[in-house]
Amino acid sequence: MAERAALEEMRKVLDEVFHDRERATRREVYASASARVSLPADMLTHLNEMPDRSYSRQEMVDAINKVIESRGEQDVLGLL
Repeated sequence: MAERAALEEMRKVLDEVFHDRERATRREVYASASARVSLPADMLTHLNEMPDRSYSRQEMVDAINKVIESRGEQDVLGLL
């Protein structure tokens, strides 16, 4: 899967999880993401690097972007 397509899949996961709620935990997002066959394991690894707590959608996006940046992958993956 192309790297940028992985981010698009993650956006879809976030849309699903935050569709009817204001906050969700990293575990809830991970569970939804891991159910997607098309989402590569690397993106799940990014979620594992985040603290397991409750996030708003924007906080979740910021935390995922922070992990991408800390790994120096922003030029390859892009950011959410």
